[in-house]
Amino acid sequence: MTSNGGRPESVSVALAGSGGSGLMTAGEMLLDVARDVGWYGMMTRSLSPHIRGGEAAAFIRLSPVEVGSCDDLLDIVVALDWTAIRRFAAEVPLSGETLVIYDEAAGEAPEATTASGARLVALPLGEMAQEIPQGRPNMVALGIVATLIGIPAEIALATVERAIADKGAEAVTASAAAVRAGIKAGGALNADYSIGAAAAPGANGRWSISGNEATGLGALSGGIRFAAAYPITPATEILEWLAPNLTEVGGALVQAEDELASINMIIGASFGGTPAMTATSGPGLSLMIEGIGLAIAAETPIVVINVMRVGPSTGLPAKSEQADLNIALYCSHGDAPHIVTAATSAGDCIFTTQWSAHLAEKLQCPTIVLTDQWLGQSRVIIEEPAEVPFVAERDTAPPGIENYQRYRDTPSGISPMALPGTPGGEHEAMSSGHNAFGAPSGSAADHHQQLDKRQRKLDEFDFGDVWAEIEGEGEVAVVTWGSTTGAAREALARAKENGLQARLIGFRLLQPMQVERFAAAMKGVKKVLIVEQSHGRQFHNYLRAHFHQHLPATVKVFNRPGPLPIRPGQVVEQLSEWS
Repeated sequence: MTSNGGRPESVSVALAGSGGSGLMTAGEMLLDVARDVGWYGMMTRSLSPHIRGGEAAAFIRLSPVEVGSCDDLLDIVVALDWTAIRRFAAEVPLSGETLVIYDEAAGEAPEATTASGARLVALPLGEMAQEIPQGRPNMVALGIVATLIGIPAEIALATVERAIADKGAEAVTASAAAVRAGIKAGGALNADYSIGAAAAPGANGRWSISGNEATGLGALSGGIRFAAAYPITPATEILEWLAPNLTEVGGALVQAEDELASINMIIGASFGGTPAMTATSGPGLSLMIEGIGLAIAAETPIVVINVMRVGPSTGLPAKSEQADLNIALYCSHGDAPHIVTAATSAGDCIFTTQWSAHLAEKLQCPTIVLTDQWLGQSRVIIEEPAEVPFVAERDTAPPGIENYQRYRDTPSGISPMALPGTPGGEHEAMSSGHNAFGAPSGSAADHHQQLDKRQRKLDEFDFGDVWAEIEGEGEVAVVTWGSTTGAAREALARAKENGLQARLIGFRLLQPMQVERFAAAMKGVKKVLIVEQSHGRQFHNYLRAHFHQHLPATVKVFNRPGPLPIRPGQVVEQLSEWS
C-alpha cells in the first residue's frame, strides 16, 4: 500500500462473492468515488462462465497517480460469501497485511485464506443490510471500504446517490442507508488503509471508461459507421456501446445470426463505401478466417476487433490470455498480408482502434485489433484523451474514370477504389486470382504482380513512431505487447529504484513487422526479458522469427498462460539477477 522501490502509492481492494450480488456495481461506484476525490484507479473482474450466479470478484486499485496493472497483493478483501475466494484463490493474492472482512453467516474461512496470515474480521454484513428496507450487502461493503481508505463520508454518499438516481427515491434512500451502516462499521475496525492526497481534487474532467467502451469510441472516432457482429464474451459490451452511439452519428449496427454472416456483412458494407467493423473473441475469429482472406484478396478495408479469452475452443470465456497472437498474424491460407495491432492499456483502446480504422481504410486491407478480457472488461479512470488526426481516408476513383483498373499496380501498392455506381468504375471484386482489372486470371505473371502489390502497400507505408511504446534507457530491455505493457512499465519503475536502468518496448503494431524501428529501439541493449501471457511462447517465437538479428545473446522469457494476470513484482523478480 505504501510507496517503496518504485511502487506507486496505492490501495488494492477485492469485493468477492456470488454472481448477481452487485459486486461489480459496488466496484464501479468505488471508482466513481475515487474520481470525485481526484484519484485514479482501475477495476478488473473475475467471473464464472455462468450467465447469472456462480462466482464473481471485483478487483479495484486506487492511487493518486495513474496505474496500469494489478498490484502484487491485496490490501482489503470483503467477502459476502466464500464462493469466489474458494474458486479463484490464485487470483486473490493475500499476505499478513491483508484485511479480510467476511460475512459471519458465510462460516469459516477457506484454508488458503487462513494460511496467508491475513487479518480476518467477521461482520454481520447480511444482517446489517436486512435491517434496512431494500438494503443490500454490496452497499454496506462499499461504505466499509470507503471508510478504510479515507474517503470522506459526504463524498461517498453523494457519489452513490448520483449513480443510482435513475432507480428512484426508495433505491437512493436504501443505498445511502446501507452505505452509512458500512461507514459506521468500517470506522470501528481500527484500521487505516488510506493513500496519499489526491493529485488534483475534484478532477471532474477525468473519464471513467472500460476498455470495451474505449474500443467503441475509437472506432467511431476513426470513422467506422457500420458494425455487424454476433454477441460473444468478452466482446459483447463493444456492441452494446456501439448500438446507440453509431445511430447518433448516422451509422448502424446489425446483430448478425453468426460470425460468418458478420464478416461478410462488413465486407459488403465496406465494398459499398462505408467504413465497417466487427467485434468478436477467439472462437468467432476462427470462424471469420475465410472472410478475412476474401477481404485481403479483394483489397476491401475492414476492422476486426478480437477481445482475446482463454482458448482453445470454448476455453474459459470470462478469463484473459494473449494466445490469439498466432491466429491473428497468420490467419489465412496463402500469402495474405494484413495489419495486426494491439492496445497497450484500457485507455489506449481509444487510440489504437481509431488508428486501426485509419490504417484499414488508407491501405485497403483488413486490420485485426487485439485486446483481451483483462483490458476490455477493465474500467479505468483516465485523463480526457487528446484528439488525434487519424480518421478513415480511402483513395476512391473519380466519376468518369477511363480504362479503370481496380487493382492497378501502383508504386505505393494502393489503387483507387471505385464505389458501386461510379461511372466508368465498373469492375469485378474477386476472391479468385485476378489481373489488374479484376478479371479472373490464372496467369503466373498476374498472380505474382498482385502478391507484390498487396505486400508493397504495407512495406512502403510509414507507420510512424506510434508502432510501440518505448520508454527508458539502459542495457536491459523488457519487450512485451498488449495488456502486459502496464505491468512491465511499473516493474521497470521499481527496478530503477533498485539500481537497474532498463527500457520498455511495448508493441502496438505487430504486423507488418517494423524491423528497422525495432533495431533502433534495441541499440545498445545486451539483455532482453520477453514478457507475455501465453503457454506456447507465441510472442517469443514471433520475435525470434522476424527480429532475431536484433536480439542480444542473453534473452529470458517470462511467459505464463491465463487466467492469472502478470503482476509487476513477478517481472521485477525476473529482472532481479540483472540488477
